[in-house]
Amino acid sequence: EHHLQRAISAQQVYGEKRDNMVIPVPEAESNIAYYESIYPGEFKMPKQLIHIQPFSLDAEQPDYDLDSEDEIFVNKLKKRMDISPLQFEEMIDRLEKGSGQQPVSLQEAKLLLKEDDELIREVYEYWIKKRKNCRGPSLIPAVKQEKRDGSSTNDPYVAFRRRTEKMQTRKNRKNDEASYEKMLKLRRDLSRAVTILEMIKRREKSKRELLHLTLEIVEKR
Repeated sequence: EHHLQRAISAQQVYGEKRDNMVIPVPEAESNIAYYESIYPGEFKMPKQLIHIQPFSLDAEQPDYDLDSEDEIFVNKLKKRMDISPLQFEEMIDRLEKGSGQQPVSLQEAKLLLKEDDELIREVYEYWIKKRKNCRGPSLIPAVKQEKRDGSSTNDPYVAFRRRTEKMQTRKNRKNDEASYEKMLKLRRDLSRAVTILEMIKRREKSKRELLHLTLEIVEKR
């Protein structure tokens, strides 16, 4: 953002646009051969354009996405071992989610992954090398959010900031923010009371079963 700030400051000082104050714009490149290899011109209009697939735990997709470097590595690994791009994404996803600030060790990776030891070793060494070259804390990009401790930050890349002022609502209706928060608290308290009552019910059933078992033991003796 410093290019934009310098350009604005120069325009305010000199009153005109300077040649050396230019906001850089990335150049666009086109690789037609690469495009045609991915999108062949054999498209046929399907009978229905929208397909609905129900969500299930079995069809859950990993958060990690394959990039060009990973694709080259997977294609080389395919010549020696049986691995698919989705399987590679799932392995990297488990390694990333199993690691914190420090990456997991090879022994811990073998516990996380249910694959062959040689395949795990190859993917683990590639992942460690890529993680060291990565600038961020993780290979899976995440949205940078505001800290929970209430400390204010001036980082421009923080998303989903909390409101500093009260939300303005219409005054002629009884749905202002304070009453809305009270209703949320009431609902939470009622659900908590229902949960406590269910637990008390289970406890009393267990106590009754224990009493019956004790009576049976006494009678058997």
